[in-house]
Amino acid sequence: MAKPSEPSASEGNLLLAVCLLVGFAGMAAATTAYTSGFVLDQLQSTDAMVMLITDGGKIKSDSQSLEQNLSSATLALQSVRDLGLALSFGCLAVAVAVGIRVWRGRRQG
Repeated sequence: MAKPSEPSASEGNLLLAVCLLVGFAGMAAATTAYTSGFVLDQLQSTDAMVMLITDGGKIKSDSQSLEQNLSSATLALQSVRDLGLALSFGCLAVAVAVGIRVWRGRRQG
């Protein structure tokens, strides 16, 4: 019977990278869902009658709480956008690493 070979350090590192990336992607997805729901709830608020978006991107409303909530939601959406961009670069790096690993395995094998 053939003895199973022990995984190398690079395989362990690759597995760790994939697991961390999946975990962060899951957290980003949950954050995106929460932030989107919050923004949609605020846009459907019956507290405000008038909302203005000024040239500077500031939101002005006759409801102070809605104005503050939408300003916070805008910052949260920008953070989620940046996190999604970082995760996409991480996914690309892991895909390249897996592709190189498969290519080297076929070449040697």
